[in-house]
Amino acid sequence: MTDTHTTPAAAPVEHTGRGPLTTDELAARIARDVPSGSYVNLGIGQPTRIAEHLPADAGIVLHTENGMLGMGPAAVGEEVDPDLTNAGKVPVTELPGAAYFHHADSFAMMRGGHLDVCVLGAFQVSQHGDLANWHTGDPDAIPAVGGAMDLAVGARQVLVMMKLFTRDGDPKLVPACTYPLTGAACVHRVYTDHGVFVPGPDGLRVLETYGTTVAELRERLSVDLLP
Repeated sequence: MTDTHTTPAAAPVEHTGRGPLTTDELAARIARDVPSGSYVNLGIGQPTRIAEHLPADAGIVLHTENGMLGMGPAAVGEEVDPDLTNAGKVPVTELPGAAYFHHADSFAMMRGGHLDVCVLGAFQVSQHGDLANWHTGDPDAIPAVGGAMDLAVGARQVLVMMKLFTRDGDPKLVPACTYPLTGAACVHRVYTDHGVFVPGPDGLRVLETYGTTVAELRERLSVDLLP
């Protein structure tokens, strides 16, 4: 997966004959872009759904920050082992060759550049790739940074999975983040229910839209959408 604004870009693909992506459709869309053989961390919440859509023969190794390599899909029924969970405390399965290790070793992997891809949720992403996903700044909100700042600076590719708009209709892709930053200029690609975007120094490049057009997004977003 390579994204630069210096490379000639194809025109955005507009999927107007349908509505926005569902969460499972978005997870499947991201899974298609995860390179075979890569080491991947899936953030707490919606990104964990991506595990359900990764090809079994792709050689992708999932890492979870509470100390496991070789995590499989979510566990159901008799598969559930209360001692085997991901970082979000969701029961998971293990694949052949799975390994367990200390939490500190897990963070050393994250910070040391050993992960090829991480997928994180976000409250906001700026058009330049700044990430805000640990605190809204609301005095009543409970901060929850977890390992996001370590992943944001340590993973080779940082992908974001989020809805494009809040429940109130406010864009989560913004000219500049107004919430406390997790990392600066760290996001390589943003996957949302309405489209897929590549942030960069000059603004956002649109790769795909779902249930809308680039022209309609220009009216709803205050960011610089590149031609």
